[in-house]
Amino acid sequence: MKLLIQHGRVIDPATGRDEVSDVAIAAGRILGIGKTPADFAPNRTIDARGCWVLPGLVDLTARLREPGHEHARMLESEMAAAVAGGVTSLVCPPDTDPILDEPGLVEMLRTRAERLHQARVFPQGALTRGLKGEVLTEMGQLTDAGCVAFGQADAPIVNTQVLQRALQYASTFGYAVWFRPLDPWLGTGVAASGPLAMRMGLAGVPTTAETIALHTLFELLRALRGSGAGPRVHLSRLSSAAGVELLRQAKAEGLNVTADISINSLHLTDHDIGYYDTRTRLTPPLRQQRDRDALGAALLDGTVDALVSDHTPVENDAKHLPFAEAEPGATGLELLLPLALKWGASAGEGAESRALAAVTSAPARVLGHALGTLQASCGRLAEGGVADLCVFDPEARWTVAPDALRSQGKHTPFEGYELAGRVRCTLVGGHLAHGG
Repeated sequence: MKLLIQHGRVIDPATGRDEVSDVAIAAGRILGIGKTPADFAPNRTIDARGCWVLPGLVDLTARLREPGHEHARMLESEMAAAVAGGVTSLVCPPDTDPILDEPGLVEMLRTRAERLHQARVFPQGALTRGLKGEVLTEMGQLTDAGCVAFGQADAPIVNTQVLQRALQYASTFGYAVWFRPLDPWLGTGVAASGPLAMRMGLAGVPTTAETIALHTLFELLRALRGSGAGPRVHLSRLSSAAGVELLRQAKAEGLNVTADISINSLHLTDHDIGYYDTRTRLTPPLRQQRDRDALGAALLDGTVDALVSDHTPVENDAKHLPFAEAEPGATGLELLLPLALKWGASAGEGAESRALAAVTSAPARVLGHALGTLQASCGRLAEGGVADLCVFDPEARWTVAPDALRSQGKHTPFEGYELAGRVRCTLVGGHLAHGG
């Protein structure tokens, strides 16, 4: 299939390219940008006049609810949501049902995803069996099955010795460990500790639930660095000003850490809970404005590497409950790009470019060599590279309406928001996966 995308504004944060140009695609790869070969005869031409041609988004946290919900065809709907949002590569956390702690389950997920010919799925394997924090999984076998990293999702490891052994093992064999910092004893609440949670009678999650876990992790990494290289560690969904300051210090001293934040935490605060709105029942909980401002500043200066959708489709029955009993999570795949650009438009000079990098090239760098042959072209527009890209109309205006979302998860705290910009079409490996 030969495609020609004409007259679009080609933007690639990885190289700084920003120009109105044509993009020629053949055999699943970008044949040329700007200069189309004289003998190139496209089977299809896409007029991208007035639109941006962007690298496909890379989302580091998107739950697909499979394995476990095959009867509801969740994988089909969530993958359709991904490409509708311009997401061409995503990482699926291991907290599925059953949990991704066996090679056969990982292989099954990858096979089913590949058959859909939509976004690329990169499974994250469970760090411990059953995510119970007791016995390490067979990381080598899971890596062979296709896992790109190992983590606990939102399940903390209570035993510090188990965490130490996991880091040592990962360091020895070059595996990446993903860590959502949460102290198991302090992190049992449903809202961020503060005056609002106290007035509403909601159990609070203090900032120290995040910082204590970070202190523990960084001390273990310092000890490992003293005896060798240490593992690659990625921090998932930091939520507090104190947390990003600890991250900044860790990076300054040379610890091998990267981090992301949720698009929810970048835009919302605990005041958005309103009158016990379960659409804002999220993990991590929404914190105060000073935390939101610190997260934005850390994203802008590069302390935080990436933005994630934290896409978690939740059924109606699990949300239509009292706030403290409702299942945490919100749909986000289709909202990630316009919400990132909404922040970029308001955060000052250079923020728009940084926002685009935070959902394309930066998360691809976090994945690094785990991408295999895709490493050189994932999250960027490179001649000769794989044609994962999207055409985005920045002038489109739309209101977030649950029934219009492709995801089976219809709950989002951004319901009713008017957003600027929408994906017109998405290509994955040169295949038109969404739009036309």
